[in-house]
Amino acid sequence: MEYRVDGQAAYVLHSRPYRDTSLLVDFFTLENGKVSAVVKGARRPNSRLRPVIQPFLPLQIGWRGRQDLKNLTLAEPVDANPFLSGTALMCGLYVNELLERLLQPFDAHPRLYVYYQYVVNELRSGEDIEGALRTFERRLLLELGYAPDLSDIDPDAIYLYQPEQGMQRIAQPNPNNRMRCFYGSHLQSIEQDQYAEPAVRQAAKRLMRLVIDLLLGDKPLRSRELFQKR
Repeated sequence: MEYRVDGQAAYVLHSRPYRDTSLLVDFFTLENGKVSAVVKGARRPNSRLRPVIQPFLPLQIGWRGRQDLKNLTLAEPVDANPFLSGTALMCGLYVNELLERLLQPFDAHPRLYVYYQYVVNELRSGEDIEGALRTFERRLLLELGYAPDLSDIDPDAIYLYQPEQGMQRIAQPNPNNRMRCFYGSHLQSIEQDQYAEPAVRQAAKRLMRLVIDLLLGDKPLRSRELFQKR
């Protein structure tokens, strides 16, 4: 039986050439999570879909198909979203690559979709890019079930992040585990998505990278390599 969707909110995560004139596109959708679809003829110069299949542009899309790889039947922009540039663009590519790498096909995460909209809007405004990234990273880990439990933290204690056990209270860090140690007060701020203090931002970035790198394994993010080349 053919599966058909006539209209759903979505963003483009990644696209690559497919056959002679088409694109293979990964979308992040509101109700179906990550969906991969063939966009036929999108690489032709006169294709009406060519200017629409762009990252960070909110879309309404439709598709049909019996297999996991769908055929796109509809793609319409919801508004005239300005394109990202500079640091905001690099951060947006990083967010998209995280979703592309960590989400499973057709695993719906509607709350994460809302946080994706939030981080894209913050990247557009440029007011608090770093805080928005840390908030999104943590919400992504919460949705996937990999975020460390920060609900019962003593603000006056020091904690060691252990991948299998989570946060373990310790007396003092040592040189071998210092990068995995965190002040309880910083962890409380992270748990509340409060990133006004520079020290909290640094701690959150370090913690999110520790957890995300475990999930990514040996294959590094291409977007991080772009940052390093700038």
